[in-house]
Amino acid sequence: MKNQKFLFTFLIVAAASVFYFAQSKPEKNMSVEELKTALKSDKNLLILDVRTPGELEGNLGQIDGVVNIPVQELEERVNELSKHKKKKIAVICRSGNRSVPATNILIKNGYDAYNVPGGMIAWRNAGN
Repeated sequence: MKNQKFLFTFLIVAAASVFYFAQSKPEKNMSVEELKTALKSDKNLLILDVRTPGELEGNLGQIDGVVNIPVQELEERVNELSKHKKKKIAVICRSGNRSVPATNILIKNGYDAYNVPGGMIAWRNAGN
């Protein structure tokens, strides 16, 4: 009986997670390679790093010139980006998990935002 309860609970949580992540997938993505190209050609590109400030000092570092607003604070601080409303915004985090909801917050607020799948891990793995 305990095993059946556990299995049932697990299945409910798993189904809810799949539904949540399917709903939270951003409409627009920008690969690491596309980001590298955009950095060379688009002087108006803004990179929003949604990790905590301490993570920017960690072993993955940061991309030069990023704006840092942690995803936990983005909803309240989104207006700080208003002067960048007409720019393309690449949203990055450590692995791509936090940048998904952050990208959706920006899109919902009228920004031209793109999630960077794989985040800084993919950026570093690509030799940057």
